[in-house]
Amino acid sequence: METKLEKLEHNMVKLDIEIDAETAEKEYNKACKRLAQRVNIPGFRKGKAPRAILEKNIGAENIKRDALESMLPSIFSEAITKNNLVTITEPYLESYDFELGKPVKVVARLELKPEVKFEQYKDMEIEVEEFKTPENAMEKEIDDLTKKFTTFEKVEGRASTDKDVVVMDFEGSVDGELIAGGSAKNYMLDLENSNFIPGFAEQLVGRNTGDEFVIDVTFPEIYHDEKLQGKPAQFKIKINEIKQKVRPELNDDLAQKVGNFKTVDELKADIQKYLESSAKIENDKRCATKLFETILSKMDVDVQDSMIEREKQVLVSDFKQKLAQSGVTWEQVLKNDGAEKVDSELRTEALNRIKNSLMISEIAKLENIQIGPEDLEEKLGELAMMYQTDKSAIFKEISKNPMMIQSLSQQALSQKVTKFLLDNNKIKFVAGANK
Repeated sequence: METKLEKLEHNMVKLDIEIDAETAEKEYNKACKRLAQRVNIPGFRKGKAPRAILEKNIGAENIKRDALESMLPSIFSEAITKNNLVTITEPYLESYDFELGKPVKVVARLELKPEVKFEQYKDMEIEVEEFKTPENAMEKEIDDLTKKFTTFEKVEGRASTDKDVVVMDFEGSVDGELIAGGSAKNYMLDLENSNFIPGFAEQLVGRNTGDEFVIDVTFPEIYHDEKLQGKPAQFKIKINEIKQKVRPELNDDLAQKVGNFKTVDELKADIQKYLESSAKIENDKRCATKLFETILSKMDVDVQDSMIEREKQVLVSDFKQKLAQSGVTWEQVLKNDGAEKVDSELRTEALNRIKNSLMISEIAKLENIQIGPEDLEEKLGELAMMYQTDKSAIFKEISKNPMMIQSLSQQALSQKVTKFLLDNNKIKFVAGANK
């Protein structure tokens, strides 16, 4: 057997393989025996039909393809190992010339992992805009906290305001026909934070308990139900109750309700600790992002279009799943944003993801950064904490999915490479806008 390797543009390799006639015929005969066990030929027991009868019934070409499928994996593997090739896809057969009694000629192609070259990735000085906790952060956290413990008290003798909650019955229709899912009884709507159709909540202000009336609204041009997009609608409304929001005072009693705190001071100390931790996480993220951006700008890599297209399809699949949860279809996104624009944005994101992945992989190789059992153990612990279960349950679940294990390994490797970069580059914080 002879194998010739030719490197082509864009990380492709062409393999010209010649298999001697004797080896090819032996594999052909083996294929005949395998296929004879799988087919029923009248007049013959399974596996007992002569080669000529088998060729007549299933075709010599099918037998040749089976023989090639048996031979080629080991041939490809040998060529890859011998030439130290790092492939990112399985080799695929481009053409073959298989005539019994003659050497078999096979042409295949391999797609290689792109070669990465760095101008510099360590011993750099990087300026990063520092995040600083806003002066009113404590006040905002306390404000959000008291909101969570807000209660609602029924009010009488006055009309509703834009700060109230109304309990109502409603029934919606378009062109005289009831809207599917557009009716409800005793529905509570917060007029201050309504996610209903624009203009709906505003028309409930100034109403009294017991009022019955009709309001007119128009559905947005972009709406999950295409039949309702841009359509004028009417809603019959009956106000059953009006409730006002009552916020609790910040005192020791509230602190004890919030968590394991005895006093307001203990609660505030915990909030301060959280704010400091959040600021550190944000600054670490900014440092990593700026480092990656700087290294990528100094990195030379040729990413083939086929690789970008595969990554783009992964993004499309993820995007479609998220859209399904929100009730919006992929077709609606293409229609509203434009198919060309969506495709361009997805390709750009796919390329960025590929470059980041290649960068991490190459730095890990150059610096001998590896993932050990303790790293996966740590990731399992993080997942267990997230899902409030034990590590053994998480391990049992991900063991069923090799892709999940691979994903966790990649996350762990990314974290270790990021730490290496942070430790081996000089970061200088500069004033910047908080985002």
